[in-house]
Amino acid sequence: MTDPKADYKDTVFLPKTDFPMKAGLANKEPAILERWQKIGLYERLREARAGREKFIFHDGPPYANGNIHIGHSLNKTLKDLVVRSQNMLGKDAPFVPGWDCHGLPIEWKIEEQYRKKKLNKDEVPASEFRAECREYADKWVNVQREEFKRLGVLAEWDKPYLTMDYDAEAAIVTELLKFAEAGQLYRGAKPVMWSPVEKTALAEAEVEYEDITSTQIDVAFEIVECPLAPQLEGVRAVIWTTTPWTIPVNQALAYGDTITYGLYEAPSGRKYLAAAGNTIRGEMMDRNEACEWAEPEAFGNLIDKIPGYVLEGATAKHPMADKFPDSEFYTKPRPFLDGSHFVTTDAGTGLVHMSPDHGEDDFDLCKANGINPVFAVDADGVYRDDWDWLPRGDERAGGVINKKFVGSKGPICEDLREAGALLSASDDFQHSYPHSWRSKAKIIYRCTPQWFVPMDTDLTHLPAKTPQEKGWESEGGAVDLSDETLCASPSLREVALDEIRNKVRFVPERGRRRLESMVEGRPDWVLSRQRAWGVPIALYVDRKTGEYLNDPLVNERIIAAFKASGADAWFNADHQDFLGNKYALDDYEVITDILDVWFDSGCTHAFVLESGKWPDHLRSDGQPPADLYLEGSDQHRGWFQSSLLESCGTRGHAPYKAVLTHGMTLDKTGKKMSKSLGNTLDPQKIINVNGADILRLWAASVDFTEDHRIGDEILKGVTDSYRKLRNTFRYMIGGLGDFTDAERVAVADMPELERYILHRLAEVDAELKQNVNDFAFGPYMRTLNAFAQEDLSAFFFDIRKDCLYCDAPDDPKRMAYRSVMDILFHALTRYIAPVLVFTAEEIWQSRFPDENDSIHLKEWPDVDARWTDSGLADKWTHIRSARTSVTEAIEPLRREKTIRSSLEAEVSYPMAGLPIDADEFAELAIVAKITDGSDITVTKTDNHKCGRCWRLLPEVEEDGALCGRCEKVVA
Repeated sequence: MTDPKADYKDTVFLPKTDFPMKAGLANKEPAILERWQKIGLYERLREARAGREKFIFHDGPPYANGNIHIGHSLNKTLKDLVVRSQNMLGKDAPFVPGWDCHGLPIEWKIEEQYRKKKLNKDEVPASEFRAECREYADKWVNVQREEFKRLGVLAEWDKPYLTMDYDAEAAIVTELLKFAEAGQLYRGAKPVMWSPVEKTALAEAEVEYEDITSTQIDVAFEIVECPLAPQLEGVRAVIWTTTPWTIPVNQALAYGDTITYGLYEAPSGRKYLAAAGNTIRGEMMDRNEACEWAEPEAFGNLIDKIPGYVLEGATAKHPMADKFPDSEFYTKPRPFLDGSHFVTTDAGTGLVHMSPDHGEDDFDLCKANGINPVFAVDADGVYRDDWDWLPRGDERAGGVINKKFVGSKGPICEDLREAGALLSASDDFQHSYPHSWRSKAKIIYRCTPQWFVPMDTDLTHLPAKTPQEKGWESEGGAVDLSDETLCASPSLREVALDEIRNKVRFVPERGRRRLESMVEGRPDWVLSRQRAWGVPIALYVDRKTGEYLNDPLVNERIIAAFKASGADAWFNADHQDFLGNKYALDDYEVITDILDVWFDSGCTHAFVLESGKWPDHLRSDGQPPADLYLEGSDQHRGWFQSSLLESCGTRGHAPYKAVLTHGMTLDKTGKKMSKSLGNTLDPQKIINVNGADILRLWAASVDFTEDHRIGDEILKGVTDSYRKLRNTFRYMIGGLGDFTDAERVAVADMPELERYILHRLAEVDAELKQNVNDFAFGPYMRTLNAFAQEDLSAFFFDIRKDCLYCDAPDDPKRMAYRSVMDILFHALTRYIAPVLVFTAEEIWQSRFPDENDSIHLKEWPDVDARWTDSGLADKWTHIRSARTSVTEAIEPLRREKTIRSSLEAEVSYPMAGLPIDADEFAELAIVAKITDGSDITVTKTDNHKCGRCWRLLPEVEEDGALCGRCEKVVA
């Protein structure tokens, strides 16, 4: 008989480990980073994967200006997850990070510094200004690089790509000249989005929309001629606009030929023309009555209805014609033009005033009718010096985005009122309006000479399709082979749309339609910017013909100079050297505009993936150079699109096989983060408190395909999930402390429970692999967490801890358990490695300490698909369900403290149909005893407690004595 007072704790095989429960990530992670740097982890990984199947991810370049924000953290972490998981699968997946170093954001920062010093940028030598921009960009590249490294991102940090590197600038100008040599470049005057503050054209991706309140006015244009309806002569056509500053540049009026117009007579006898209908008239009256200086019934009563088509051939005079009788511009009659394709009665008066300088529809309609822009508004938004009305020198002059200048009491409205043409003016129209995302100032549409890539011109430098390729591929028909026009080379728009619709994979799928709709409706691509810091449009334009010089030998000299000296080679050049003896510099205009930065970044595939500077990015399988581009959803109008257009225009295909899009990071309440709102979160502060792995786990856990949130409470939840995972690994490390291969048990010899867990592992492994291939990291982490907590901690480990602690070391069941635990350890450590990069390394080194080794050099676990056993799974699903029922029945007694542990419970359970006997079920349910019964009932056992394993068994004679098993083990 054993001594009931003896202490048996030294005979229990409790897990032993130095792996701490408390992570202390913020302190540990920097040392791990330092060790990775020391052993050359990235380089060793590249060596280990050399010759394997390639997975080429191309990093979209962030701007090199300022510290990274929480959006950067999510973006770069997702990229790292993709690349690490592909490397873990055994693929050769390099990661070359990059930065966008040119353009307005950096220029703007240098100009801010100048303004603080009371310097005028225009008075600083251009070469000095560009040098300061380069220095500024270089500074922030270095800052951001360290911040990204601290996130645990594994990449070729010592050799990133920078768009300001000389070889990159040379590649960008090479790509430009490909368009030029193919005839896919032209200079034309079109209205483009223009920032008067930054004095440059802007791309759509550089614009954001904000709700504002604008001035709205109704203006009368007197009809002077109307051949099809002479009775309208002398009638005042009424237009409505929210851009009063465009009235001084008006050149025509547009009507709808199917619209019915109303002729209204006011008490004064004046007659007005506007779309017929009570709604239109009511809106006009409301605006009119809101003006204290207007006639209360200015629009009077409807006296006739006029079909729109009779306005064909009609003309009106500009409201300022009498004020400026000597002005050729203002005294010229304003024609009525058929604008049926865009003129509606949804808002306004059914008549639209046309200013071809400041609207796309205006420009197109006027151009089709021989009316050209007049370029009245200068780069800073002020009417030019020689303009008749409110020129720059006028004491009342102002900028066209100046609220006072264009307001209801400003000089434009004042002059219109004096001329008797202003019918209403109020500063109360609320609408969404485009702003520069950098300066936050309003932008305008402004017609200026710019360089464009045409979207709808045939790409004759690309091979045309054969008649067979043009056949009805999915319908079994064929085109008329004699109709050669069907076989013409496609346009840039057609090639891009075909790639979007039929070639490129989109994750999520809705990204396809978003990019498709943008390319379907986009205008020609504006390439030029009137700035200094960027790659120049390196062209010479013949002063006589207006055509750019297209000479491959000249282009070769330009490209060679760029390779040697970068973009400065153009700005500092003796251009006669480039032109050679064949051309005289005096005959050519040297273009000094720079390229849109979206063209810069759209060319990165050329100098990163194709140049050979990064040999591991080259592929020889004839596929598009990149397997994946990954950026935020805003890049459908930015980098995704510019890269697509650049590659389709020069190569005939997209630069990527797949596009993955993530949403925007919002604050905890779902609001957009903004410094002005004070709701931003600094990723560096989160890392310094919680560690980078917590931020990475958050990024992997959210549904990043949608807009998602972050906040203190959200991070607390992430930390709790992390803690549970960490404790699971701590248990395994402790339980495997002295495990060796000599203890390993063959799967066929294992108990059913162990084989069932291997079945579940095989299922989870297949699911995780699919998640990796789908870039579905949220489901990946949910599956992994559920397996670790529900299958392992709450079930398998819970059941087998008694076996681990109390069975003899050579007991077959214990050996089988530890064999499975070893398999689980190797698998789970690899599964978490792409996400919890620091913790996975700590876990691996805790069990297999080696300063020259890393978990990140390992490959995906070798999980045998033959472990799957559907019959066994069905059986154990039934058992688990029964076990859950027992646990739920015990819980009320635990809450009432009738029993303290499930070990004290005796359970009556209907055993019929349960595929195990009562004793086995008692062990699985961790209870004292189970008997067959008609329903589930729980009572406290009278059995005594074993002094070693603490189980309450009939064979234990008194509390503290040993059960039969423990007696054998102790003996």
